[in-house]
Amino acid sequence: MPAGLRSTVEAIPGRPLPHGILGAPCTNIVDVTEDRIHELNGVEWLSLGCCPAHHWADPCEDESPGDESPGAPPVKEFCRPEVEHARPLPIYTGAECSAPGFSYEEARAQALASLALGEQHAVEVGFMRTKLNGDAVDLTPTAGPLSVAQGVAVLEDCLASAYGGVGTIHVPAGVGTLLGCCNIVHKDPETGGLETLTGNCVVIGAGYSYLNTGPGGIPADPGTAWLYITGPLEIRRGPIDVIPDRSRAGASVNTRNNDRRVIAERTFVVGTTCQVCAVNVRVCE
Repeated sequence: MPAGLRSTVEAIPGRPLPHGILGAPCTNIVDVTEDRIHELNGVEWLSLGCCPAHHWADPCEDESPGDESPGAPPVKEFCRPEVEHARPLPIYTGAECSAPGFSYEEARAQALASLALGEQHAVEVGFMRTKLNGDAVDLTPTAGPLSVAQGVAVLEDCLASAYGGVGTIHVPAGVGTLLGCCNIVHKDPETGGLETLTGNCVVIGAGYSYLNTGPGGIPADPGTAWLYITGPLEIRRGPIDVIPDRSRAGASVNTRNNDRRVIAERTFVVGTTCQVCAVNVRVCE
């Protein structure tokens, strides 16, 4: 075929990973309206369902013999709900190019497309940094990292002991394939979401792979990865702001170097409840 000038065509579109934190069917996403915009500054609430239920053994029905004094009669236990909170995660993307031949509308479209494709990754990074790394209890045994199947089992046992509902397992993208080796995870035919045999939801995130850090922000050793489990997720999502907006399109050009810059940004608030647990697993046997 004769050589010649390349033809200009439409850009190749992309789509976010389907089982990330914003794509999982079990994640409840709330689009914040103008009348509740203050919620994007962060929210707090009283925990619900994090107190265990108990079986009551009636001492009058205790027929076991004994010579010793039974001591004080048993009493029913009470639990105070804790105040939980979620902080804002500002997410942004920026488009830059030489102004000649790069219009404001092109820069705006670039920034918006990058935000649509990349915001999930950024939310996962922010959630790991601000919540998972800081609040998780490390369940890795002193003998070292577990297998992926053992790690999931330990996490599910941890959440089950503290919370009676369905939780969320957070998995780096690089570990996602390994979840199918032992039928640890299957796809729900109705929702298309991933869940374990126990019933917990599974989020597989590229942002978790990007950091791959444990409690305290400690990076995983080579050949290992960090898995987490939390309660259910509720994410507040703010509107998209494009800076500068169309009314100030000229302000996107830096007159010193003639470069055009446009930013698209929005704020997320990722909330979860009750226990957060972590475990280090082997990804190379």
